[in-house]
Amino acid sequence: MTSNGLTNGSSAEPTSRFDPNFTSHVIKTMGPNVTPRNRQVLSSLIRHLHDFAREVELTNDEWMAGVHFVNFIGQTSTKTRNEAHRVSDILGLESYVCFSLCLSASLPLSLSPSEKKRKNTADSPNNDSLVDEIANKIIAEGDIDPTSSSILGPFWSPDAPFRDNGSTIIQNPNPNGRVCKMHGTITNLLTGKPIPGAVFDIWQASANGKYDFQDPENQTPNNLRGKFRADENGKYWFYCYHPTAYSLPTDGPAYQLLTLMDRHPMRPAHIHIMVTHPEFKGCTTQLYPKDDPWLETDTVFAVKDDLVVDFKPLKGDDKATLELEYNVVLSPKGYKGKTF
Repeated sequence: MTSNGLTNGSSAEPTSRFDPNFTSHVIKTMGPNVTPRNRQVLSSLIRHLHDFAREVELTNDEWMAGVHFVNFIGQTSTKTRNEAHRVSDILGLESYVCFSLCLSASLPLSLSPSEKKRKNTADSPNNDSLVDEIANKIIAEGDIDPTSSSILGPFWSPDAPFRDNGSTIIQNPNPNGRVCKMHGTITNLLTGKPIPGAVFDIWQASANGKYDFQDPENQTPNNLRGKFRADENGKYWFYCYHPTAYSLPTDGPAYQLLTLMDRHPMRPAHIHIMVTHPEFKGCTTQLYPKDDPWLETDTVFAVKDDLVVDFKPLKGDDKATLELEYNVVLSPKGYKGKTF
């Protein structure tokens, strides 16, 4: 008989209020038809969830608040608003996965400005971070690295139309928009040769800080979106806007979470690009103006130092006042890089 945590009324030590076998029991209830990968992922998820609850001694009220928060994410999401994606971004999860993919693919990883600053601080508690581990262990072959990746974000669309090189993605002009001619060359990491036919997919917010999905009153579908196919010399060129910094929406659970953590909702100005070719590893990334004030505190942790670019004045072009040259380097499929 057990009374008040003591066995048979003896003076033995009280038993733990946490059943040490409970977590393994929950994991073992998975049936025999679960795939090996699903078993691995779900077992780890259950184990970490239970460890988290034990570590913080989660209360019923806190657990229920979490349940309501997850419900709120679902209620806020629509066909054009992916709130779960946004929450994962502000928690750094998508950037973490991006880091991990760089590590598993043995590709070099660039540090963000804030990470670089911490790395150069001798007494920084973050010197043994995942980012430092990756940056120290991965070295590319040769002097050129493939273009760094960054997060996809929630606003990519598979329906962006193909447009001709030299055309514009600006379908609904904004009076505050600064038109930029963007151009560059897409090349092979190993040979340095151009990659004809590579697809350069771009999307960006308008000068009011909103994407077409968010702003149907002012923007038609696929405004500031487009796909361009590199010519025989691997070159692409088109007109877009100098990007604008913007706030994440402040009417949903992602902003509630930011407020709880005493964080701002700002993203630095950026242009999204996705470059693909059937014979090469695709690259999804973002480009940031070097003078943006939010570079070091990007609320989704996506800035990398080699993705910070310089928009220069452009003369002699009646369509644009700014110019951005950005060359993309892709690695062939199967390329592993050089690791130590």
